[in-house]
Amino acid sequence: MKKNILTQAIAIALMASPLAASASEAELLKRLNKLAAEVEQLKAELAATKQKTDTVEKRQDALAAAPAAAAVATTAAAAGAAPSGTAVAPMSAVAAMSPAASPATSLGPNTVLSSYGEVNYTRPRKDSSKSQTDVARAVIGITHRFDEKTKMVAEFEWEHAVTSASDKGETEVEQLYVEREFNNGLRAKGGLFLIPAGLLNTNHEPTAYYGVYRNFVETAIIPSTWREAGLGLSQTLDNGLSWDTGLTTGFDLSKWDASSTDGRTSPLGSIHQEGQMAKSHDLSVFGALNWRGVPGLLLGGSVFTGKVGQKTPDFAAQDARLTLWDLHARYTPGKWDLSAVYARGTISNTEVLNQTFAGQPTPVPSSFYGWYTQAAYQLWKNSDYTLTPFTRYERFNTANSYAALPPGLGVASGPNEGVWTVGANFNIGEGVVLKADYRKFKVDTTRDSFDLGLGYAF
Repeated sequence: MKKNILTQAIAIALMASPLAASASEAELLKRLNKLAAEVEQLKAELAATKQKTDTVEKRQDALAAAPAAAAVATTAAAAGAAPSGTAVAPMSAVAAMSPAASPATSLGPNTVLSSYGEVNYTRPRKDSSKSQTDVARAVIGITHRFDEKTKMVAEFEWEHAVTSASDKGETEVEQLYVEREFNNGLRAKGGLFLIPAGLLNTNHEPTAYYGVYRNFVETAIIPSTWREAGLGLSQTLDNGLSWDTGLTTGFDLSKWDASSTDGRTSPLGSIHQEGQMAKSHDLSVFGALNWRGVPGLLLGGSVFTGKVGQKTPDFAAQDARLTLWDLHARYTPGKWDLSAVYARGTISNTEVLNQTFAGQPTPVPSSFYGWYTQAAYQLWKNSDYTLTPFTRYERFNTANSYAALPPGLGVASGPNEGVWTVGANFNIGEGVVLKADYRKFKVDTTRDSFDLGLGYAF
């Protein structure tokens, strides 16, 4: 058994080696964590096997030492009483002979517990009275493998520390799906899962990105963390190309609140259904391609499209369609980590709907976009600590244009906001990170801030 476990551990390490050549440090850490979890699973399997062996030996000893007593105890149990003066087998011996009494581990060798979370502090440069600290999120994940090819993945998230009717916190299921792998490497899944858009959405733990807060392009334009309920297919090929596609729920434009600023903050974030009794008359499709054929290089793109009217009665935009696409790249030569993302979204057939919003501050935009470039450099590293400064510039507009409206009803497009972020990540071991940065806004300078963060992931 020990030899078998050692063989499995070596096989896992060998499979991890070619991946390490083309992965960023954050991805390596994540994979090392996964490798450590798998080794723990193997150790648990060895412990469970040893426990089972000890149990069998106990059963054999009990049967050899007290066969008559066991028989009397069984007869007495059936009759409801033991004869006076009869020696009855001890309860421990009876329990050892019972299959139901086999010991169990807390999670089992096929079940892995994971978690990530972050606590952030923000101090606005121009108004320190608005400084605040927030337990941004805490997430518990469970992955259970039913067999070698079938697994269940679930993640449960709590945001902003307290959840109640009068608080700003939320409790949500971030992921909940079952995946099956076939002999040719094709994978099929069903349930609530992350959409493979951009660089952040499927890799959003605080140890996996630079800066205290997630970037604006992948939160305001791509509404990370973005998940939909549906079916998906994916495959990774030997040439470094991987593809994802699927049929899922989409957005509900009837949720748009023209009197609120939520649509200006994130157009899609304001109409996201998140799997909560999601209207499903109009489904959406998605596709993504990523290529990792050169060590350290990732090139990819994605598209998501579908109608968003959802056949809502008396709704003025029944045929409105959303399309969101992105292009992304990441390159990690040596100690450098360079990345870029461009994302653009459109919502069609909104003219009549926006006429009903005349006089409201936030009509539905016909287009929105954003892009960023980022550079990070591993300045210092020893066995326990890593210091990585970074800088990022992003430009985005959540209301880039509106559909034509009658004279006097038009609304001016939004500003092209630009944000510089300069800071550093300080990693402690494999799963803890301290962050500090400064954000400088081009248009809304009241949002300039100093930020501190603490995050973990395992």
